[in-house]
Amino acid sequence: MGEAGREISLVDISVVVPVKDEAENVLPLIREISAALDGVCPFEIVYVDDGSTDGTVAKLFEAGKEFPMLRIVRHDGCFGQSQAIQTGVRHAAAPLIATLDGDGQNDPADIPALLKRFGDEGGSADALLMIAGWRAKRKDTWLKRISSKVANAVRGSLLGDATPDTGCGLKVFPRAMFLAFPGFDHMHRFMPALTIRAGGRVVSVQVNHRPRERGTSKYGLFNRLWVGIVDLGGVMWLNRRPNRVRISADDSQEP
Repeated sequence: MGEAGREISLVDISVVVPVKDEAENVLPLIREISAALDGVCPFEIVYVDDGSTDGTVAKLFEAGKEFPMLRIVRHDGCFGQSQAIQTGVRHAAAPLIATLDGDGQNDPADIPALLKRFGDEGGSADALLMIAGWRAKRKDTWLKRISSKVANAVRGSLLGDATPDTGCGLKVFPRAMFLAFPGFDHMHRFMPALTIRAGGRVVSVQVNHRPRERGTSKYGLFNRLWVGIVDLGGVMWLNRRPNRVRISADDSQEP
């Protein structure tokens, strides 16, 4: 048994996907995730519905009939993307997590490359290591591209997270490391900085980025900007108070 009576995992990786009102993207994306990981390793897909009001939930249960590895977790309201990711990771069965956005712009075909890089970097279930996707060629509007470029530059200079694209939803990291992060609203935007705060490393890997083909974006310039400024100050405060406990390599010998 694992933590708090948790069963030993029968899957190597849990793919966590937060969604809100993405009914049109559910089936196509789940099919892509399954195709990308089939034969690579045992996996599960954990979808967290964050209070959708369209047909997202119905589509998820429809997909569950086709994909037995799909697990569905539902919020009873809209609590935000960060909380949805936290819920998904807590419910995940695997020691390793991959996240991606539910809008179809992240390419699931990139997940195996991120997993390989995680292994090449010496990653393990208890490692302090994050592999972060880098959308070097974004398929977004010019305003979104410029605002993200400015935000990443400001965030990088103030937090020193050495990550060119912290906003990319495609990431691979150990479940245990994530669960040790301080939880707060919008924390998903600062996961690389939180990894470094914990004494870990972040490695960025270029990934494919696709234009949104179905549904509508939930974010605009201003609902990202103002909360980002407030949260940036909070993470700067956290960085000045790191909590890095080191355990002796051999506690069986007397000093």
